[in-house]
Order: sequence, then C-alpha cells, then structure tokens
Amino acid sequence: MAEAANKHSRQRSSASYVQINISLPPETAAGFKARCTAEGISMRSEIIRFMGGGISPKETPLPIATRRERKKALKTIVLCLERITKAEAQYAENIPDNLKNGAAYEAATETTDALEEALCLLKEAYQ
Repeated sequence: MAEAANKHSRQRSSASYVQINISLPPETAAGFKARCTAEGISMRSEIIRFMGGGISPKETPLPIATRRERKKALKTIVLCLERITKAEAQYAENIPDNLKNGAAYEAATETTDALEEALCLLKEAYQ
C-alpha cells in the first residue's frame, strides 16, 4: 500500500516539477548553503526567486492597497530617508576644511539637499 502511495506521489510530482541537476565547485555550493541558512531562506526558494526574477520572501513589499497602508509605508520611507540625510550631513561635516572645495564634499552637500527636498515633497503628498 505504501509503495502504491509513493508511486502516485512521484507521478504527481513529475507532472508538476522538473528536476534540474547542477554541478558546482564544493566551495560555491557550501557558500550558497551557508548564506541561505544564515538568512533563514531555503535554497529552493532562492533558486526560484533567481530564475523567476522575483523577490525573496524576506523582501516582501509593504502592503499599499489602502490609503492608510500607503501612509504607513510612506512614514517608513521618510524615516529611512531622514536617517540617510543625517548620515550624509555628518559625512560632509567630517570632511577636513582643506577638502571642503573637493568633489566629495560637493557630492555630499548636493545629496543632502536633494534628500531634504524629496522629504518635503513626500511629507506634503500625504498630509
């Protein structure tokens, strides 16, 4: 009886799935397995994500079906942008005075200005 059930299960699986065999260097396979284990995802789901061009379960997007959900998502985004803006401003402040006319300082201040402008627009959008 168990043998018949196993045969049926294998037939059903072969109709729904295709098995792919792949040969990898041992260090590549071990690294992939270790990364998946560390991130708490299965190797199968990571391969499916890669092949389908989709997102992994850990990258599930924020729900935005309702206005309330969009406002909540926007609040999360604003908090992240504020942290980035603060970090970029601190970076610019830590540049030595003799390099304040350099490209790194200019890029940091331009980035900070752009982020602050984006934050204002986002905050206005969902008042």
